[in-house]
Amino acid sequence: MLLATDLDGTFLAGDPDNRQRLYALISAHPQIKLVFVTGRGLESVLPVLADPTIPKPDYLICDVGATVVDGRSLQPVQPLQTEIEARWPGERAVADAMARFDALERQEVPQQRRCSYFCSADAVSDEIRRIADELGCDVLYSADMYLDILPRGVNKGSTLHGLVAHLGVHPDEVLVAGDTLNDLSMYEAGFKGVCVGESEPALLEATRDRARVLHSRHTGCGGILEAIGHFGFLGPHGVDAELREIDAKGRSELVMVYHRLPYEEAFEDGRLVRRPPASPNGIIPTLLGFFAGGRRGAWVAWSIHDPKKAIAFETHTDVDRTRFPNLVAARVALTKHDVDVFYKRFSKEAFWPTLHTFWERAVFRDEDWTVFLKVNRLFAERTAAEAADGAVVWVHDYNLWMVPAFLRELRPDLKIAFFHHTYFPSADVFNVLPWRREIIGSLLQCDYVGFHIPRQAENFVDVVRGVAPLKVLETRSCAPRFLTYGCAVGLEEVTAAIEVHGRRIGLGAHPVGLDLERVRRALADPQTAARMSALRHELAGQRVVLSVERLDYTKGTLEKLLAFEALLDAHPELQGKVSLLTVCVPAAREMTVYDELQTQIEQAVGRINGRFSRVGWTPVQFFFRALPFETLVAWYAMADVMWITPLRDGLNLVAKEYVAVQGLTQGHGVLVLSEFAGAAAELHGAVLTNPHDPSDLRDKLYLGIAMNRAEAQARLRGLFDVIEHNDIDRWGRDFLAAVTESIATAAASPQAAAALVEGA
Repeated sequence: MLLATDLDGTFLAGDPDNRQRLYALISAHPQIKLVFVTGRGLESVLPVLADPTIPKPDYLICDVGATVVDGRSLQPVQPLQTEIEARWPGERAVADAMARFDALERQEVPQQRRCSYFCSADAVSDEIRRIADELGCDVLYSADMYLDILPRGVNKGSTLHGLVAHLGVHPDEVLVAGDTLNDLSMYEAGFKGVCVGESEPALLEATRDRARVLHSRHTGCGGILEAIGHFGFLGPHGVDAELREIDAKGRSELVMVYHRLPYEEAFEDGRLVRRPPASPNGIIPTLLGFFAGGRRGAWVAWSIHDPKKAIAFETHTDVDRTRFPNLVAARVALTKHDVDVFYKRFSKEAFWPTLHTFWERAVFRDEDWTVFLKVNRLFAERTAAEAADGAVVWVHDYNLWMVPAFLRELRPDLKIAFFHHTYFPSADVFNVLPWRREIIGSLLQCDYVGFHIPRQAENFVDVVRGVAPLKVLETRSCAPRFLTYGCAVGLEEVTAAIEVHGRRIGLGAHPVGLDLERVRRALADPQTAARMSALRHELAGQRVVLSVERLDYTKGTLEKLLAFEALLDAHPELQGKVSLLTVCVPAAREMTVYDELQTQIEQAVGRINGRFSRVGWTPVQFFFRALPFETLVAWYAMADVMWITPLRDGLNLVAKEYVAVQGLTQGHGVLVLSEFAGAAAELHGAVLTNPHDPSDLRDKLYLGIAMNRAEAQARLRGLFDVIEHNDIDRWGRDFLAAVTESIATAAASPQAAAALVEGA
């Protein structure tokens, strides 16, 4: 069948359960051709197309019939569009002719091959009709306020009739649905039709005697469902027999959706074994902590499954029966190829550079996007199977951007929260992504979206503005928690809630905190004290500048080396007295995108050491390998200056680790931090530097090296207070508390109350 439906008041209206049933019916039956037939301009329909809960149309008829395009490519359907174009005298001719009528107010909405106005019924005079006729146009007035001047013979019905003939669909296989008088032409084309509940009285009167038109008592989608059954489009057993069965719901009250499992997997002697992470980050233990005390939950993550190994794949495994007796790891089976494309190639080659404003480095492949969608759908399906009714689902980071879209379709009852661990850029950068509408449409299915700092949350709001109309519901001041005008990523006020497509989405800034207990344990280790003693001996008489980062063009490693070289040139008195210790953790072997950068860094290190080295002193000690956390802690304790200069970074936990170690050891180290790191907005007391300015990078390092002890200690006290108070546990608690508060606010809103009344 072919369903041709108006949008406002029809396909986008009705009881939420009926909308869900109709949308599920269409999704389950790809043989149903869906055509949106609307008075809106094509641009005004794009936000609807970005909503992943709404089925994508095969075709779009917009501008009251004056525009007809393919629903996937949005390109004109030919020769239909050319034939319509030939009948249109041009916007300027029509607008100028209608300008003499003061009672007409031009609608400020996108419109093509039509001119649309607001006016009262008595303003539609014979003179207007005469002038329109002379121009070769028709006049259409509807809903007691809308006047459209259209090409002669062009309306919703005529364009739909032409499309049906173009597609070779039998007219008896077509169902039209509408609710206002400008839908009348669809019924007049002779198709079976339904006027949904609460239709415009003039439409009901005009179709009263048409035997093939049903007047439904159900509004919106409910009326369409009634008509599908009434006309027997889906056979004698009706709609209910055709809808997919919904899988039984799970039992987990809280579901973590994270790309990493909370344990490591390895093959030993042909067997898959599981063990605690060798070097866990602070986030995983914190997230696991929410399942202490017997809380029922699931941790959804991927695991590579190789059918050739003939080992049965276990979907569910225990995490830690003693500490988390009711937590299961729900594993998503992926092939090595899926992981290589989804995570190691696509995420790092397309999304990572774009998010960090290096869009010129991005590589976009449609085939990779297909794999990305496949993996995200698998995550969503596994999550839907694990979650209890009304459960909270916490999705993590950009690798799983599309999970909320698939999940909302599968389980509309769930409360979905998303935390964006990576930097979120401004609209002019993010919009480079070919799939920006799909991604933002997915994130708008969340109940709450969190970011590290206010600037990133506000960037998200700006991106949304380019995808769908939004209403700002709540704003909050950023101070005193965050810097406002004191750094490149500062902000005075941030949006805390928006409304899009009638849904409230809460937003918040939640910089990830540090696991201070892990730092304390490392400092208490006798081996750490031994390492510190050895370093004191090796670096006696030296001022130590420490840099720790991954190999990545976003980290500014090369820029830092060039600035250090410039410092030694500008201040020759520092030669022999200051050493730069750089730890650069290599990327995975599959990530060849970093090979050229590695070569450039190695050449810079060689040149600097070749220029300045002397007996007993090497200016740059470069370690191209990962170091154990306990070793890093000893280095943090001995470093006079921590030099962290990413060109762009979502947060930067290394900066916090340095502050924690210095604070716990009563040190007086100086943190020199890029003002483009998210942490810069939170860490009051850091010496902020612009890594894009070589002179500033050099001079701020000199300031850190030359700073007197009293100032350094005062700055460190302020920094440590921030780190100690806003630790990793507080981050997790505050985030979930904000999610709960946002959901409660949405449930108490007038819109939510109205929806409950409608569904009653």
